[in-house]
Amino acid sequence: MEDVLDRFLRYVKIDTQSEENGNHPSTEKQFDLARLLTEELKAIGVSDVTLDEEFCYVYGVIPANLPAGKSAPGVGFMAHMDTSSAVSGAGVKPRIVPFTGEDIDLGGDGKYILSLREFPFMKAFIGEDLVVTDGSTLLGADDKAGVAEIMAMAEYLLTHPEVPHGRLCICFTPDEEVGGGTARIDLGRFDPDFAYTVDGGPLGGMEYENFNAASARLILHGRSIHPGSAKNTMRNALLMAMEFQSLLPPAEAPMYTEGYEGFYHLCDLHGDVEKAEADYIIRDHDKEKFLAKKAFFADCGEFLNRKYGPGACETVIRDSYYNMKELILPRMEIVDKAREAMEELGIQPHVSPIRGGTDGAMLTHMGIPCPNLCTGGGNCHGRFEFASVPQMRKIVELLVKIAEKHVK
Repeated sequence: MEDVLDRFLRYVKIDTQSEENGNHPSTEKQFDLARLLTEELKAIGVSDVTLDEEFCYVYGVIPANLPAGKSAPGVGFMAHMDTSSAVSGAGVKPRIVPFTGEDIDLGGDGKYILSLREFPFMKAFIGEDLVVTDGSTLLGADDKAGVAEIMAMAEYLLTHPEVPHGRLCICFTPDEEVGGGTARIDLGRFDPDFAYTVDGGPLGGMEYENFNAASARLILHGRSIHPGSAKNTMRNALLMAMEFQSLLPPAEAPMYTEGYEGFYHLCDLHGDVEKAEADYIIRDHDKEKFLAKKAFFADCGEFLNRKYGPGACETVIRDSYYNMKELILPRMEIVDKAREAMEELGIQPHVSPIRGGTDGAMLTHMGIPCPNLCTGGGNCHGRFEFASVPQMRKIVELLVKIAEKHVK
């Protein structure tokens, strides 16, 4: 049986970066990993393996092997193939280093240092082998660690028929990082009673609530006049964009928030005197606060219209996804079984809100409850991303145990 580490190292070398362009999939290169996974699923004996050649989803089924008199619901396991556009995912050069607590010089030139000083949470990883980058790219543990762990779980169960389980559904998705992970999913091919996304952080992590999320675009229309004769006539769109930002609560920005605190996040600003555009994301776990944040954002735009004239400012707000908590609460046995599995394996469960979203949140609102599980990775979406080798191996055990726990 192939070790999860070997799978992971193979997968991260395949560039699957997604893009914000409205296409499905957003990048053709995601098919490179999808086709590999399709062949690997077939090779280990997974049934009903299908690659959606149009939309880049990979599906498979492990049939139930229940003893007489036993029953089990259909359980799904899902991970996404794409990586964030924040840092390049091309030419990833993974390497394994023992983490002693000392600084890790990723590139060897002192430019990118992985250290406890900058990332104090990494104290929990001392004594573990970590897979890291060379500092020139992200690693792709988000979510190729989850992909590798599901693949390793599938191979283990198929080579250990003595472990009882119900029907298990597998799905690998594209475009999760750009909000399109379930946009074209075929629920006729992926049809469990409930599922788990394997798309979290350190060992023991488990989440069943996430942000309500919206994207917001700000469009400012200025008036360009020669600066030598601009008094009382120029309307500088860039300065208007800065003024709009100043109206938002300074403390409600990502770098000042944690836990259940929501935020407004300015992601991009470009333009000139004549026209400027800014892209924001708006987040909050609480539905009422989420609605209030969207309303306040629009009100700030109306304030600028009153000040500079009708049409000076446009705001376009679109909802992206919603908190899955209210739909998971009636099905808490899904979370409880995962918690029990962790405890039986000596893993300390840590339940916390996701300060983001997952395919599982979208899937939950499509009728398949889907909390999120850990992958053993950290520092996602950047050059300092890493994955713990022993934690990835333990998570494979966890997925096997969860499949077994649902047998009645």
